[in-house]
Amino acid sequence: MKKPICCILFIAILIFSCKKEVEKVCYNKIFQVTATAYNSLAYQTSSNPHITAFGDSLKPGMRYIAVSRDLLDSGLVHNTKVKLDGFDSLYIVKDKMNRRWRKRIDIYMGIDVKKAKQWGKRKVNIEYCTPLKDSISH
Repeated sequence: MKKPICCILFIAILIFSCKKEVEKVCYNKIFQVTATAYNSLAYQTSSNPHITAFGDSLKPGMRYIAVSRDLLDSGLVHNTKVKLDGFDSLYIVKDKMNRRWRKRIDIYMGIDVKKAKQWGKRKVNIEYCTPLKDSISH
């Protein structure tokens, strides 16, 4: 009885140890930005305040940020996951800000204007990962 159990256990260990994990290789970037907050209200965004500049839908409770357009060139692109100092959860880039802003993010706070005003304007460190580029161009 012990032989079949040992064989099954050996095969299971072999299968799991042979399974290759694909690692996401990226550059980790950390820098300081000015962080403000925004709400999905027409007077703060556009005539369609629940749709981002990337075309995503906004719903209160989502952990989204908008980024200034200069940060797009730094690899902080649509759907990038971002760690903000002082927050436990990751935020996702889902919107982009007006061209006039530089080194700035806007934290989405649903329709809670009071919460957004309490946040105000602060300097925060952000951390995110950008994929390595292939050395061979296509």
